[in-house]
Amino acid sequence: MLKILFAPSEGKRTGGDQPPLHSTSLIFPELYTKRLEVIKHYEALVQNGSNEALEELFGLKDSREFECYKIPFESAPTMKAIERYDGVAYNYLRYETLNQTAKEYIDSHVLLFSNLFGPISAGDTLPNYKLKQGSSIGNLSPEKYYKEHFSHSLDELIKNNEILDLRAGFYDKFYTPKSFITTLKFLKDGKVVSHWAKAYRGVVLRALAIHKIASIEELLALSIEGLIVTDQVETKKKKEIIYTIL
Repeated sequence: MLKILFAPSEGKRTGGDQPPLHSTSLIFPELYTKRLEVIKHYEALVQNGSNEALEELFGLKDSREFECYKIPFESAPTMKAIERYDGVAYNYLRYETLNQTAKEYIDSHVLLFSNLFGPISAGDTLPNYKLKQGSSIGNLSPEKYYKEHFSHSLDELIKNNEILDLRAGFYDKFYTPKSFITTLKFLKDGKVVSHWAKAYRGVVLRALAIHKIASIEELLALSIEGLIVTDQVETKKKKEIIYTIL
């Protein structure tokens, strides 16, 4: 089986029609109390922090935007994580337009790395929240905390699977796989693209789901519109597939 590691996005969709966050909302329910440590720090700061502290936490300048993030998680509705996120990669994934089989592929194959909730499955449910990438919550660094407390469980979950790591480099701080991984690089006119790499990660993930790709070998054989495999670079721990954007 192929496990796909994917980054979250700063943008979120509001609302939701699922029950509030609880111990079985997320993978690793046995570690839910560990997540609660982060959540409690976050909610305390959101409710009691100064505008300056919240500007740093949320990455926002207009304090009028703060109120929608002050709803306690115990009463806030949730929605599927893969639908909550609304950034570039997710816009190109277009999850809502996939058929049910492709959606189930995403839900079961994709692991996301939330800046607040840590490692989650795409099919887990999340409340609306805001936490700027790299921000600490008081003295707590979420990426260090989750790497310390969740890496072993992730290793156990992922073992015996091939790993396609589509995350931005920052998310190595949350989890560094012990197993061999495959990553992607996107070139345009011979130059590495950065912003548009997010879009093409979404394009690739969509193609994986539509075609129910089960291995890296199948990925390499897959024709993806607008992309062509032009090289592969392999080391002891990693294979990098290089796509040229047509």
